[in-house]
Amino acid sequence: MQFKLLLAMTEDSRVDAVLQAAREAGATGATVITSARGEGLVPQKTFLGLDLTGQCDVILLVVEDHLSRGILTAVARAGEFETRPGSGIAFQLAIEDAAGMGSQIRALSGREQKS
Repeated sequence: MQFKLLLAMTEDSRVDAVLQAAREAGATGATVITSARGEGLVPQKTFLGLDLTGQCDVILLVVEDHLSRGILTAVARAGEFETRPGSGIAFQLAIEDAAGMGSQIRALSGREQKS
């Protein structure tokens, strides 16, 4: 079984919508890292040395390779990444090897057999 790692960086207010869209598209779980900070094409303003940029959350999803593009598309739509500048970014990376995936692989294999 081949997997991809999807990373999405989005505003805190969009995390629940992104997670729901990912699940509906076939993701079986996620890890959310809160209070990350990113900088886009145009650096944000500061006031007296204080950073005025908002915090964002990083969502990590390990998904089956054949589902990854659909999940990525659903995540981008839910996060409004293409329609609202600065709302976030999502991308995928190939996973060469992983440990600790046994229970997920068994669950996914059972799900495929029932389909």
